[in-house]
Amino acid sequence: MVAIPAGFSPEEYLRLEEQALTRHEFRCGLVYAMAGGSANHNRITINLLTAFNLHFTDDRCQFFSGDVKLNYAERFYYYPDAFVTCDPRDREDSYIKRYPTLIAEVMSPSTSEFDRGSKFEDYRCLASLEEYVLISQEVQRVEVFSRGVEGWSSRMSALGEQVRFESIGLEVAMGDLYRGTDVLA
Repeated sequence: MVAIPAGFSPEEYLRLEEQALTRHEFRCGLVYAMAGGSANHNRITINLLTAFNLHFTDDRCQFFSGDVKLNYAERFYYYPDAFVTCDPRDREDSYIKRYPTLIAEVMSPSTSEFDRGSKFEDYRCLASLEEYVLISQEVQRVEVFSRGVEGWSSRMSALGEQVRFESIGLEVAMGDLYRGTDVLA
């Protein structure tokens, strides 16, 4: 990730983002331009959002793609690949959400370290967050981090298995998540 040189306040970032032709993320005063994703990245995200769409038959929870910002205080504004919020407070703003239940990122080789490290550290600040999902686009592997009484734990799913999203009561077959991609086991 390459930062735009300069320190930004959250207010300056939001003004920039209103007029920008490309999306940017904000972290601790730095603004980062977002690169486009691969075909596999896009397809995995669409498959996950489709599973969310078929799962939520009422409007108690909402789910979003990478076009809606997720915010925590003045620390960050990110565009997760997919996230779910069941908190009614998130219905107040159409552009920014603050109370996610589940966040999913489809990792690329260039974002994997950031997604596992600093971004996960940031997301853990969100008291509402119950699950953080990392989806590989290199091999069929999904890691789900869950917040419990004792802290965070993780479980892996691989080819032929079901991915469980306990926070929203959903299971998705790995084959469905990777349908239409050329990602191998």
